[in-house]
Amino acid sequence: MKPPYSRVARALRAAQTLSILAAPVLGAQPPATPVPRAAVTAAAGDSTRTDAIALSLADAVARGLRLGDEVRQAEASVDATDAQVAIARSSALPQLRATGNYQQVLENARATIVGSVFGQAYTYQGNAVLSQSLFQGGRIVGGLQAASRARAASRFDLDEVRATLTVAVQRAYLGAQAADQLVAIQERNLALSAERVGQIEQLERGGRAARYDVLRARVERANLEALVIQARNDRELAYLELRRLLNLPTDRPLRLTTALASDSSAVLAVLASAEEMGREGAARAAAAGVRDEAAPLGDRAAVRAAEATAAARRAGIRVARADFLPTVGVSFTTGVLALPTSAGFPTRLGRSGPEYCPEGSPATRICQNNGFFADRSFRVDVSWPLFDGLRAKGNLDLAQAQARTAELQLAQVRERVAVEAAQARAGVERARALYAAQRANAADADEAFRLATLRFQRGLGTQLEVSDAQLALLTAQTNALRATYDVYLAAAEQARALGRPIPIP
Repeated sequence: MKPPYSRVARALRAAQTLSILAAPVLGAQPPATPVPRAAVTAAAGDSTRTDAIALSLADAVARGLRLGDEVRQAEASVDATDAQVAIARSSALPQLRATGNYQQVLENARATIVGSVFGQAYTYQGNAVLSQSLFQGGRIVGGLQAASRARAASRFDLDEVRATLTVAVQRAYLGAQAADQLVAIQERNLALSAERVGQIEQLERGGRAARYDVLRARVERANLEALVIQARNDRELAYLELRRLLNLPTDRPLRLTTALASDSSAVLAVLASAEEMGREGAARAAAAGVRDEAAPLGDRAAVRAAEATAAARRAGIRVARADFLPTVGVSFTTGVLALPTSAGFPTRLGRSGPEYCPEGSPATRICQNNGFFADRSFRVDVSWPLFDGLRAKGNLDLAQAQARTAELQLAQVRERVAVEAAQARAGVERARALYAAQRANAADADEAFRLATLRFQRGLGTQLEVSDAQLALLTAQTNALRATYDVYLAAAEQARALGRPIPIP
């Protein structure tokens, strides 16, 4: 049997190793300011309060898609482009306007100079004008095409925002769950470290351990206390991020109700579905004779939005060219006109004849009864700008430059989406490898813990060996938990990258 001192040293080294490995259990985290102890206690009790908001993963995604600021902003953009389409369409439809006016002449120089025929003191007029553009040089058609493409782009942008937000909510939700698990793991580690300090202090009192061992165990316990505070702070930040995405009040605690299926059959089914999705994309690419990286381009909303934007910019060139061409329009005006000789609103239809003239007027004089007379006209307008100070050329140059910019942005989006698709496939492969490795590691740690417990029960081992095995088991379980979360997140990210419906666990 090895000396007790060597067993104590091994236990201390194992505790030190665990304190180093515990920090990156869920990935490297930036240093954060520890929250006050009172706030930590309040956060830890959130799940037990009666006013906690019960939230499943499906409900969280639905709430994010319904109330998320990102989605609402994208929906507002869709409404704006719908209005632009209505405005562009109105230019191609007939225009009907009603006008009316009243005019009273106080003094008329022309009537004074030439004669009273120009001295109409009161004028009442009402018209309805029907106009239609016959030719605008392609401005109407081009404007309608540009507005329609812009609307399609905004709708694709909305789909992309929804997919991105769905993955973000899943990541935040699972991250909060993982943070809860990490806090529990760290608290158990701290409790075991405290027990180990008590055991070594007993060994010191019995003369079987040195003062150095006691001090080192206390330092390890203090280090684990810092890790517990950090884990609690990280949990609070994870919940704050989830609340931000869902527009939830920060003073209301959350209770996450969705428990991920951690059994191997469910996780492997998720992996198989994700890998099948990747193979389908590669098969479509091979059938189309394109590179594998270009497979998701036809399904991704971001690419389709960029294509629609480029088409809208090309239609804008047609609108700009219309400034060089003539415009033709027709209009028909119908209405009534009254020129009463006295104040007062006319209340009858107009009639004219000698009988309305004052007594003593010449027989050839025509007078009217101060009523409303019909007034109709038809008009054809032709306009051709011969010189406008090079404004039309400037508009054309601007439209062409915007079209080139949109084409370059489309190429960049295609490259980015291709890279994201490749990264997503690599992420699925990485998640599969890590899950398989962590499953084996967790199984080995569980067997080691059972053997250490059996050795202790038979008097062949020490309590320190059991504690070390338990710490190793907790670490392995944490890594396995993270590997399980990575599988679900990798599947969701690949679905988003390929433009497919995102699965909700």
